[in-house]
Amino acid sequence: MSTNALPPAPGDGPATAVAEHEVLEARTGGGFWHDVFARLRRNPVAWIGAAIVLVFLLVAILAPWLAPYPETALPGAREVTPTHIPGPGEIAGFPLGLDRFGGDVLSKLIWGARASLLIGVISTAFGLAGGMLLGLIAGMFGGWVDTVVMRFVDILLSVPNLLLAVSIAAILGQSQLAIMIAIGASQVPIFARLLRASMLQQRSADYILSAQTLGLGRGRITMSHVLPNSLGPVIVQGTLTLATAVIDAAALSFLGLGGGGAATAEWGRMLTYAQNELAIAPWLAFLPGLCIMITALGFTLLGESLREAMDPRTRAR
Repeated sequence: MSTNALPPAPGDGPATAVAEHEVLEARTGGGFWHDVFARLRRNPVAWIGAAIVLVFLLVAILAPWLAPYPETALPGAREVTPTHIPGPGEIAGFPLGLDRFGGDVLSKLIWGARASLLIGVISTAFGLAGGMLLGLIAGMFGGWVDTVVMRFVDILLSVPNLLLAVSIAAILGQSQLAIMIAIGASQVPIFARLLRASMLQQRSADYILSAQTLGLGRGRITMSHVLPNSLGPVIVQGTLTLATAVIDAAALSFLGLGGGGAATAEWGRMLTYAQNELAIAPWLAFLPGLCIMITALGFTLLGESLREAMDPRTRAR
């Protein structure tokens, strides 16, 4: 027997691997996320995106107090004629002018922010919940279960997102709830594949193998270790998906699938009814289009900055 061989240290073994993984996370107070937010604070693009998103959220939440007129009010109906729609600054009390129905454009833009926020957040929540459920089932069980779930997801992915959303919204009818379900359903395969791929990557980690050696069950390993460490990419995608949800909501409303009346304060519907007045009132299309563009830009900048901050290849620099 060789006298140079050292006995295993008391702390060696699979139990220690799992314990060290948990202790390191606890000791650093979520060190990974602390590093991510530190990188975000140093990124000017993240600040720009966060500022845009914050303004959008404040406007949407405070719409009842910020909007000069109620959502369905038509205070300037008498000022609108078939050949003339008062523009920005033409009439006192209407800084951005009127629309074809006599509604205050500023008020409608503010109320439209609330509608876009509501649709975007709820539809993304629907897609996130459905996608995480499918991804969790596929990533946890693997084998034939994974094959069946992923083939279903592939079928959904074979249809373009907007076309799938239009089809579902047309079947469910014209309402905001139908738009939320339609957009959420079109996002399910994205979240499902992303979570599954992240879970498969985590399952090959050393601390997972150590937990299996200790005899921990599949469910406990998945819910306590694999799933929490797989959520980072899903969170980033959720931020980015909010931007596309706002655009898709406007697109469905533009196609007349959003429900509500002609004078409903919603950015996509405002674009729909601005088409006939492009020659005499181009601002009716420009202003809601600008709101959609800036809002989507804010979510995109914030999401991309978060993705870069969480990317191990960039965090190592």
